[in-house]
Amino acid sequence: MGNYQGLKKEEVRDEYGKDIHYTSWPVGKIPKELQRPELDQLTELGYDWDDPRDVVDMFEEKVAKFAGSKYACSIDSCSNGLFLAMKYVGVEGTITIPSRTYVSPPMQIIHAGCKVKFEDIEWSGVYQLKPYNIYDGATRWSKGMYVGNDAIQVVSFQIKKRVPIGRGGMILTDSKEAYDWFKYATYDGRDLRKYYMDDEFAMIGWHMYMTPEDAARGIILMDSVEEINDDTGSSTTYSDLSDRKVFKPYLGE
Repeated sequence: MGNYQGLKKEEVRDEYGKDIHYTSWPVGKIPKELQRPELDQLTELGYDWDDPRDVVDMFEEKVAKFAGSKYACSIDSCSNGLFLAMKYVGVEGTITIPSRTYVSPPMQIIHAGCKVKFEDIEWSGVYQLKPYNIYDGATRWSKGMYVGNDAIQVVSFQIKKRVPIGRGGMILTDSKEAYDWFKYATYDGRDLRKYYMDDEFAMIGWHMYMTPEDAARGIILMDSVEEINDDTGSSTTYSDLSDRKVFKPYLGE
């Protein structure tokens, strides 16, 4: 593939003369010896795709089916997934989370414009960002893990997780409206199936998308992971954040 920026629609073809998506991932601009191997590995395993971005769709569908949600939107980290979930819901006031958790959830709550209340409770795998129907499921990976009830649940592919892509996350939801919003939000408000020069942009978004190479790695890893697994994190595996000085100005009641 080459550089298609500025070409007319009818001129956008791959080296075999096939139509390609106008936002095609420009793998061909990188010398073959420097390209990441995951897309080729996926093909060698028998997976079929036309455009690298199709691999992201494949990964999302695979995760949604595994988790038990209707939709799954890929993102570049679980932390950013929590942030976008809060932006979509329109959070305000104070959000309550366990005091023993990773440092990024309370920071994302603050970035979303809210106060944080730490609660000394036991949890494993997944917990709610109260009072909102948002769940941090970063440390759970088991078939049917979606909590349901129209929740927005975020999972992680950080290097220590069950599907260790290295970085990345997935936003689970049963809402088509939410899924569509997240797809625009993660890619600068752009429509991935429109030619860039013709796109009016649906919203002011963020640059938080997952690359096709990471999605391919996720598909490959999923095929080698057990369906039911112990949680990789709980209230016993994290330190208490409630007394950390950095959060003092942002504590709510």
